[in-house]
This record gives sequence, C-alpha cells and structure tokens, in this order.
Amino acid sequence: MRIHFISIGGAVMHNLALELNRKGHIVSGSDDEIFEPSAGNLKAHGLLPPEKGWHPEKIGTDIDTIILGMHARKDNPELLKAQELGLDIRSFPEYLYEQTRNKKRVVIGGSHGKTTITAMIMHVLKSCGMQFDYMVGAQVNGFNTMVNLSDNSEIAVFEGDEYLSSAIDPRPKFHLYNADIGVINGISWDHINVFPAFDTYLEQFRIFADTISNNGKLIYYQNDALVENVAKGARKDITLIPYDIHGYFQNRKGFFAATHNRVQKMEVFGEHNMQNLSAAKTVCGELGISDDDFYQAIGRFKGSVKRMQLLSKSEDCSVYLDFAHAPSKVKATVNALSERYPGHRLVTCLELHTYSSLNTDFLDNYKGSLAEADKAYVYYNPHALNLKRLKILDKQQVKQSFGDDNIMVLDDSDELFYKIKEEAGPYTVYLFMSSGNFNGFDLARYAEELIKY
Repeated sequence: MRIHFISIGGAVMHNLALELNRKGHIVSGSDDEIFEPSAGNLKAHGLLPPEKGWHPEKIGTDIDTIILGMHARKDNPELLKAQELGLDIRSFPEYLYEQTRNKKRVVIGGSHGKTTITAMIMHVLKSCGMQFDYMVGAQVNGFNTMVNLSDNSEIAVFEGDEYLSSAIDPRPKFHLYNADIGVINGISWDHINVFPAFDTYLEQFRIFADTISNNGKLIYYQNDALVENVAKGARKDITLIPYDIHGYFQNRKGFFAATHNRVQKMEVFGEHNMQNLSAAKTVCGELGISDDDFYQAIGRFKGSVKRMQLLSKSEDCSVYLDFAHAPSKVKATVNALSERYPGHRLVTCLELHTYSSLNTDFLDNYKGSLAEADKAYVYYNPHALNLKRLKILDKQQVKQSFGDDNIMVLDDSDELFYKIKEEAGPYTVYLFMSSGNFNGFDLARYAEELIKY
C-alpha cells in the first residue's frame, strides 16, 4: 500500500512511518518543521521529505491512506486536497486500532505515569519472550522504535494519550483503541487548551472506561478518588481490578521493591515509580506473566528517554532529565529525587512549555510542586508564548503561583544556565524538567560540566 503522512515529524508519527516502511509499504510524508531525532531517523531510512512545507500537488489518487498528525491544521493544503479527492484519512490512533482490531489491546491511560507503565510492560513481555505490538510515547531501552506492528502477535500494548487525535477528529486518542484491558493510573487536570473546564477533562476518562470492550477489564489506582469514582461508574460487565503503591524501601545500597516475601533491587526509584510498577505488574499478571518472571525482569528495567533519565553522574553529584510538565508530574518527580538523595542539595529547573503551563489561568495548579527543592528555577521561552498566541507572563505572578520565595523565574536560557552553574558544588543533584528543549540548549554537555563543579 502507499501511505502518506501529513506531519510526519512527530515522535510517534515518524516512528509509525518507519514501522510501515519496514513492513514493505510505500511511505511518504511532509512537514513544515522536523527536529531531531525525528529528522535523523527519517533520513537514515530514506523517508525524510526533500523539502519542508506542504505540497498538495503530491497528493493523488494513487495514495491508499493518509495518516494525519495533530500538528496539521484543518486548513492544511495537503489535507484539503486529500478531502477533495475523497481519500482514506486516518489519525494514527485510528490507524493503530484498525491494524490490531483482532488482538487483545492493553491501553494505559492516566494524567501521569502512562509512558513508564507502558515501557515497564514492554520490557517484561520482551524479557519473557512474548510477541506483541506496541506504541509508546518515548524511546525505551532495548527497543529500536516507539511503534511495532506484527502479523503474528496476539497482544497490543498502547500508551493511551487523552489529547485530541487530529484537527478533524476531536476525540481523545485513547477513546479510539477500544481497550480489552484499560488502565487509569491517575487523573490531574491537563490540556486546558482543549479541556478548559476540569469536569470536561474528567469526562474523557469516563468515556475511556466506557470504550472498554464487552466483558473487558479496568485496572485502576484505588488511592485516587477521581479514578475510583470513574471505576465505580463503569459498566457492570467490566471487571474492576484495583491496585495500590507497591511496597518499597531504600538504603545506601539502592532502591528496592518489596513484598512480605520478596525483595527486588531496582534501577528506577521513587514512590511514583512504585505506583507505576504496581500497575504494570497487574497488567502482566492478566497477560499470564508469573510473579517470579515479572520481578526478575523488572529489576533490569532502566526506564525510557526523558523519564528520570540520568544524564551525568560523579561520586557525589547527579544530573537528571525528566519529561515532567503537568503539576502532578512535577511534584512527584521532585519528591522522588528529594527522597532518593538525602543529604544532597536539590537544584531543579522547570521549563513552562505546554499551552497549559504557559496559561495564567492554570499556573496556580503548580503551587507547592517545587517545595522539596533547595533551589528552584522556572524558565519560559517568550518565543513559545508567541507561537501559542498567549500573552507575556509576569515573572512575579509566576513566582506567586508556585507559592515559594525560593524560586527564580527567568525567560532567557543563557542567563538560566549561567545562574544554575553558579549553584554547582559537591553533594548536589540537578533536575531538569520539560516537554520542550530549553531553547535547544545542549543539556548533555552541560550536565558533564555541572558535575565537575
């Protein structure tokens, strides 16, 4: 088949393009901007568009399917041409469902933790020699791509994002997968540009539960009152399976997951990751993985890119990078590092990059999220505000929203990294959090410099 991607440069979009190319389809694509690592990955497989921009003259009836990315707007010239020709147009979640409709689909939802839970399940299944399809929102250690579709697997594991599917399909992505096993790990308001009221956002999880297949299963975190309320309102034919935070402890030798009769040393750490682990273990049990096999595999799980990723380490200093951007994610990540490194100074830097985080109506939700840091920086790029057509932020208002006098707010990346370097010293842990890239700053090199103090 010939498949064309409108907005091929997205993280999942370009990985799906690579996978379909591997499977023998004729793949093409377009985009008005493609950043690394997407550009390099596409180029290595001969799929990088020869020029940027949209080219409706290349859209013809020889194309079997158009896969439309969220980055493309309703008035995209290629989309308009495809609609005029009556071509088959799908969002990537719609396409993934069609390719796996005869398989057992596991969909991991929740405002936080879904990437890590999905990655944990993938790691365990692979360690146990099971074949499965997958889609995950970050690069996972041990996997070459973020998307895999096969002809002989019976299971598909998908990260279930609640953001919209495309400009012409306003349904949240996780509504389209029709899960046989659904997971909700937590609910905390996000994406206010499309869900301006919290109740509207919450309703998307109720709908997700209702999309679970007949006699399916809903695995849910029982200590979140909002999640439990959604679970209790699910259809009677759905089996409800609650889970709690997995037991754990830490000492000088490391971080350990623990039960009354088992202790497993872990590569990942933090209470939020023990909540993620518990969800993953419950799913794996439903897929036939024994406890012994699960713990043996999960002890080797090293995480995924930008999820508590260790950038650099010396004898007494460490530098981490995390995707955290929503308030609940930020607080969980900061608290995890504070607990893991007692006796160390914790220096944190949060980039406000998403529409929600840059919106003055949402900022108060961050109150107290950086409280465990010894020194905290909040950065935003004025260019990001212009792109999202938002008004310039008042630095004092940002500081008040976080509710901590220990916070410094900056809008210049050079000044930001100069200030942080002034904090360099022994027994210090640095945490950088963003769904962006700090104005393209080379964090890997900078991390190596920080630990030399």
